[in-house]
Amino acid sequence: MPHSENETKQKKRRHLFFTTLVLQIRQDKKAYVVYLVLQALILVVIVRSIMLGKYENVFTALLAELLLLIPPLLEKGFHVDIPTTLEILAYIFVFCAEILGEIGNYYVRFPFWDTMLHTFNGFMFAAFGFCLVDIFNKSKRFRFELSPFFLALVAFCFSMTIGVLWEFLECAADLLLKTDMQKDTFVTGFGTVSLPNDLGQKVTQVRDIVTTTVQTADGRVITMQGYLDIGLLDTVKDLFVNFVGAVVFSVIGYVYVRRRGRGRLAAQFIPVFQGDADDAEPKDDCPPENKETGN
Repeated sequence: MPHSENETKQKKRRHLFFTTLVLQIRQDKKAYVVYLVLQALILVVIVRSIMLGKYENVFTALLAELLLLIPPLLEKGFHVDIPTTLEILAYIFVFCAEILGEIGNYYVRFPFWDTMLHTFNGFMFAAFGFCLVDIFNKSKRFRFELSPFFLALVAFCFSMTIGVLWEFLECAADLLLKTDMQKDTFVTGFGTVSLPNDLGQKVTQVRDIVTTTVQTADGRVITMQGYLDIGLLDTVKDLFVNFVGAVVFSVIGYVYVRRRGRGRLAAQFIPVFQGDADDAEPKDDCPPENKETGN
């Protein structure tokens, strides 16, 4: 029957998809070993979370499992070769963000943890933005080429856009789900025009704040050391370190293009568009393969 034939075809497509995805993951020996180790660690976290009844951690760990599939999916779907170094760092980034950061509470234990990840996030997404434009440059369906400067600029802007969208997501989660993704900061001073004196006309400087007392509707009184800044400084700090990471990669990408794909350091972080005979035009300045392939 036609219906059963369609189901058979869909099963074959799914089987082919997962088979090619597994082959894609196994293509790079070093990255594949890292992938297996992290998947095993995440599985241990899932089992332990179930035993402790922490089902929200199970959801976070399952999300991490799915996020680890993004690099091979990008390679398969967009015909790009992600260098071994960048692919391994992407795997480690997911593990550090979701497992160590969220489940292991490293964001609270180590003040630098969030800053480190946002810096690398800026670097990594600049790399993917760079590769995205490279795909357009080498595709017969898109007829334009950017100079090295504008290629680096697009990579930078792509990274910053992703960073801003992530901050939107954090803010939405804090407002709607009552989380605290935009971490609070205690400050000892601030300037404001919202105090009663000269409202809206004069900036009042509040300095040397020792404690702040807050009384809730249910009668609780909370005393804090200093004044609580609700997420603003954390957001600006995250965007700034994202900016730093994006600038670093953009400089690397600019030099890489100016040197026509030569440079061992840059080649470890820049995805290369592979394409196929029908879509990509061969160029003399294409860099050599970055991967170690296995059988």
